[in-house]
Amino acid sequence: MLKAVSPIDGRYHSKTKVLQEYFSEYALIKYRVRVEINYLLALIQLDLPQLSSLGDKVDFLVSIADNFSEADAQAIKAIEATTNHDVKAVEYFIKEKLDNEGLAAMQEWVHFALTSQDINNTAMPLMLKDYLDADFYPQIDDLIVNLTELAAEYRGIPMLSRTHGQAASPSSMGKEIMVFVERLIDQMNLLKDLPIKAKFGGATGNFNAHRVAFPAVDWKGFADALIDDMGLIRSQYTTQISHYDHFAAVFDNVSRINRILIDLCRDMWTYISMDYFKQKVIANEVGSSAMPHKVNPIDFENAEGNFGMANGIFTFLSEKLPISRLQRDLTDSTVTRNIGVPFAHTCIAIKSLKKGLSKIEINIDKLNADLDNNWAVVSEAIQNILRREGYPKPYEALKALTRGNNKIDKNSIKHFITELDVKESVKEELNAISPHNYIGYP
Repeated sequence: MLKAVSPIDGRYHSKTKVLQEYFSEYALIKYRVRVEINYLLALIQLDLPQLSSLGDKVDFLVSIADNFSEADAQAIKAIEATTNHDVKAVEYFIKEKLDNEGLAAMQEWVHFALTSQDINNTAMPLMLKDYLDADFYPQIDDLIVNLTELAAEYRGIPMLSRTHGQAASPSSMGKEIMVFVERLIDQMNLLKDLPIKAKFGGATGNFNAHRVAFPAVDWKGFADALIDDMGLIRSQYTTQISHYDHFAAVFDNVSRINRILIDLCRDMWTYISMDYFKQKVIANEVGSSAMPHKVNPIDFENAEGNFGMANGIFTFLSEKLPISRLQRDLTDSTVTRNIGVPFAHTCIAIKSLKKGLSKIEINIDKLNADLDNNWAVVSEAIQNILRREGYPKPYEALKALTRGNNKIDKNSIKHFITELDVKESVKEELNAISPHNYIGYP
């Protein structure tokens, strides 16, 4: 691991190894075998007389995919060394399995009338779908739970807001965290609604070879059912390859989720720098090689960096993959092999973010001190009550008192209220307002 070129398989291997089951070379080969076997099983169900001898071999065929191993993947790579074609190597591997079972006469039904992209552009959507379902969605859902629990813990704790970096109407820490909860939920709902489509239609998408061999078969309906059984949707009109528009939509949606989390990381980093949060001290950790007092917000920084790396690659993938010259060029082949890379960086980032969130402790004293030092923020409350009472030009009166005046404090506000020409009941109402209770809905 020390010689790994990428930190994904080096420094961060323990955090990303789960992705090997979905995006590695082994995974791609495994999923290709699964698609080839599912296709052969579907052909058998057509009851073509030519495949009758395979009818009682269903369990054997299923076992080829279900019991697929790293040794099988190595065997396919050895075949590829001769064929110089990765999908053809998978075809020959399955044919060899049939031969060993005494089914040599059935070998040519493996990969019948298909192009390699029927396999690739079904295997890859399956890989993506399985990864999202098994790992990505649970990670984000768990993060949403973490943030929701923090928001509940901090509900109603007043804090000074900052707009344009300047003191603004107070809020609560719980509500500010709920902003991110809602944003994440919205984007996750959009992501889960996106269709994940497969390309399955022969050499140039028209079922040419299928139809000329068996013109009576409804090959479109056959393929629709095959792809549906695998939990995907078949694109009806394609070239030799998938147009990848639905991949791009997924990548763009995940990028938006990552962007929201970058925003969260930066806010948390800033709150820590403002002393609104303290970080729990972990024994034996070192914050600086020179300054022993430091407890750095490194988890949020690590997360921000990895989310940024992920989005750079997601952006490239979503821009490049939908473009292919005429009925196909080969640029997608090398590019799609990197789909796991941005998900790996996203995975690293989420783990770092969750670690950072687990180490923060709210600093009530600092929150209260900032509120006490910024009484000018209640001017919004005062002017709107004065508007309600028909007081002339209340905004201008408060502006004259507070704008650019760094000496506004509790006494300044109380004196201003005392001088107002309003009923005593209104003055009592105004005097009850403070930066600590002027937070709207908590």
